[in-house]
Amino acid sequence: MNLAVTIPYWGQSLLRVLGGTVAVLLPAGTIVYLFLFKMMSFMQSRLGPMEAGPYGSMQLFAEVGKWLQKEDITPARADKRVFRAAPLIVLVSTFLLVAVVPFGPDAYFTQFDAGIFYMLAVSSISTLGILMAGWSSANKYSLLGGLRAAGQLIAYELPMVLSVLGVVIQAGTMNLQTIVLKQNSDSIFGFDGLGYPYIATQFVGFLVFMIAVQAELTQTPFDMPIAESELVSGYMTEYSGFRFLIFFIAEFATAGVFALIASVLFLGGWGIPFSWFGWDSVDSIDNWMNVAGPLVMITKMMVLAGIIMWVRFSYPRFREDQLQRFAWKVLIPVSLINIMLTAIFKVAF
Repeated sequence: MNLAVTIPYWGQSLLRVLGGTVAVLLPAGTIVYLFLFKMMSFMQSRLGPMEAGPYGSMQLFAEVGKWLQKEDITPARADKRVFRAAPLIVLVSTFLLVAVVPFGPDAYFTQFDAGIFYMLAVSSISTLGILMAGWSSANKYSLLGGLRAAGQLIAYELPMVLSVLGVVIQAGTMNLQTIVLKQNSDSIFGFDGLGYPYIATQFVGFLVFMIAVQAELTQTPFDMPIAESELVSGYMTEYSGFRFLIFFIAEFATAGVFALIASVLFLGGWGIPFSWFGWDSVDSIDNWMNVAGPLVMITKMMVLAGIIMWVRFSYPRFREDQLQRFAWKVLIPVSLINIMLTAIFKVAF
């Protein structure tokens, strides 16, 4: 039964809003607790938070309660409207980003034929919010952080776009749902037991994409816009209370959403190889995949988010010149070579 037929439009809209909120906040909270609180602690031979709830499981709620109680301070010389709007723009870009991610054969918020184009366009909106925060704070550290962020995100947007082009060429579409279906219905040299996850042929594109995501998130070793040892907290220096909490949530929520997108593009998304169940077309997919699909996506998302956090906890910060040189002289040429080889093999085979 198709529930979308029986639920009125306002009900569908409300469910999409609630679903989007869960899809953004739940991964963010899970990533913070599992990786920021626990994995980093174990890597540093300590236990991490242990007092709030069993094994520190309620620590995140304690942190949120603490930030909600803090005074919301706006600097006297700040541009107040821009200063207050900046964190909201960063968070809204994350909600707009998750709208294009498919979670099952019928479990999606929207389905664009140009989904990848939309994803790449929306992902750069957060840059505007960061630059607004840095400029409007009337703080030199914040301004430097905002300018660093703008330069860094512009530099790493291009490798991200180029890394995704290989998938677009191979799939022949920019529709994320179609990309998922192709990866799970196609075969590798006649063997369809694993489907055809594009990481097999686009491993270079996958590496470039994940590196660009690390930079887009301003995670170590690409955390020059924050750089506590140099810029206090960069573009977030003057923020406190709820507005700082919004930046914090947006950072980890965006990490989760980018991990979801990477799983769709390179790991087959919500799908399981159709040959396992004897499915030979889209119409034959069982309805239970609308429940199992999100669980598959969350599993893949946690693996990729774990890689992002592992890199964050393991590597030192780049210098600004090293950061820019790596983008322009390494990632972009490698991405262009990957596109060229993908196009050649697409035409030849």
